[in-house]
Amino acid sequence: MTFRTDKTCHMSAIYTSEQIATYMPHRYPFRLVDRVTSLTPWKAVTAYKNVTVNEEFFLGHFPERPVMPGVLILEAMAQAALLMLVISFREHASECPEGVSLSRTESGIFYLASCDKVKFRRPVTPGDRLDLAAELTRPGGNAWKVRAEATVDGNKAAEAQILAAL
Repeated sequence: MTFRTDKTCHMSAIYTSEQIATYMPHRYPFRLVDRVTSLTPWKAVTAYKNVTVNEEFFLGHFPERPVMPGVLILEAMAQAALLMLVISFREHASECPEGVSLSRTESGIFYLASCDKVKFRRPVTPGDRLDLAAELTRPGGNAWKVRAEATVDGNKAAEAQILAAL
């Protein structure tokens, strides 16, 4: 995924697992982002999830051939997008896109509202690093649209258009 950047945006520091916990309500076993590797406020984020054999979902999906469930890959992409939005709101409010009201975002909690054009391209298995990328395509008041992608070793694993709602 190629992200557009302009000179007015800047890349933020890496966010560790501990820092991520301060921005999102998800906790083990449902937090699916281990680290944010880059973030351009109000524009884009890259992050990753280390997929280990110890993941609870591998016990039943599938014991003979462990595969990360597609719905969890989609959730990981949505969580990366959520982090971009929440960090932008909390740390970069002064750079908010024109016409967007910050008063509606006091809770800081976004919900997954819809997913369109979801495609799964390859299985994700234990030992993979699931690289996540999301780009804001439409800022909004109640609803924010992002384009997201998950890759493993540079090969696309999944893609989707995600709508996040306050």
